Amino acid sequence: MDQIKIGKFISSRRKEQGLTQRQLAEKLAVSDKTISKWECGNGLPEVSLMLPLCEVLSISVNELLCGERIVNDDYKQKAEDKMMELIKERNENKKKLILSAVMAFITVLSSCILVMVSGLSTEFTTLTRIGLIVSAVVIIICGIACAVALEFDAGKYECRKCGHKFVPTVTEYVNGAHTITRRHLKCPNCGKKSWCIRRLG
Repeated sequence: MDQIKIGKFISSRRKEQGLTQRQLAEKLAVSDKTISKWECGNGLPEVSLMLPLCEVLSISVNELLCGERIVNDDYKQKAEDKMMELIKERNENKKKLILSAVMAFITVLSSCILVMVSGLSTEFTTLTRIGLIVSAVVIIICGIACAVALEFDAGKYECRKCGHKFVPTVTEYVNGAHTITRRHLKCPNCGKKSWCIRRLG
């Protein structure tokens, strides 16, 4: 989805309705910073806010997701296109997670082999052993960095407190305690920390 296009569409519809960002925010019970974030293309309204937002702006959800007004003749085609786009995005996010897991596994395996070879072989000099261990450390750092980069933008995290979906900053992402599907993050909407679940689509 084109967040920039959707943001501009929200902005233009808000202005056509004669509303300020604050007035729109009050109608939706969110902060005006949230409205600004949407209009700047830095995020999308969470699912629970889409219908209320569309009602206020006098548009359909399909028009919101397309970022433009749709005439009746094009409505069905646009809806199908949008559905296919969402399915494609979900599949791409799954592929990123699988690639990330494979890369992490290969990184750990190859590093362990290097360390074992350096320790078990009696023919290597001390300098060669140090070189192998340093290589293993470099492989681990680079491999994990690549795995994190792949996984980072695969989907969004959903706050358990308010249901807001967001993408954390790189620092928050790296520092946050996590399991396979959840990460302990601070929600930018409600400001509370919780075990946010990853949503792929």
